[in-house]
Amino acid sequence: MIPEKLKAALDEHVAAEMSAAYLYLAMSADFDTKAYKGFGRWMRVQFREELEHALKFVDYMLLRGAPIGWKDAKAPATGYGTPLEAFEATLAHEQAVTARIHNLYRLAGAENDLATQVFLQWFVTEQVEEEARVAEIVEKVRLTSDRPGSLLYLDKEFGKRSA
Repeated sequence: MIPEKLKAALDEHVAAEMSAAYLYLAMSADFDTKAYKGFGRWMRVQFREELEHALKFVDYMLLRGAPIGWKDAKAPATGYGTPLEAFEATLAHEQAVTARIHNLYRLAGAENDLATQVFLQWFVTEQVEEEARVAEIVEKVRLTSDRPGSLLYLDKEFGKRSA
């Protein structure tokens, strides 16, 4: 059985993952309305990835016999500015997710729940990859700030992302 304090934190994290999915879907729509279809596709793939993360948490909790304490997902904003601003916000969001995962990992250790620590290890590694991927995108978009044609090329390239 998952300790109650840890279970409550995992419930909160399920809502955070759903909020992240909602955020990336909103960013996708924002990019699409600005004719950045490639960036929009990249964000839509990210949306699906966040849904998968939420499902991993739900499935893990159910496997451990812990009923889900459903929480409301946070509604996203409706506009995200320039592509650089949107990807900087994405990086900040991923850094916040990393901090949440690290806190869950520490809490699982404090609660002596080794199984949950093992489960969370995948997410620790995943967040290293997520931050690196988005940091690279931020830098590439930053490098194109004075060359709109280069930004459109990046939009096209990021549109090739698949699940």
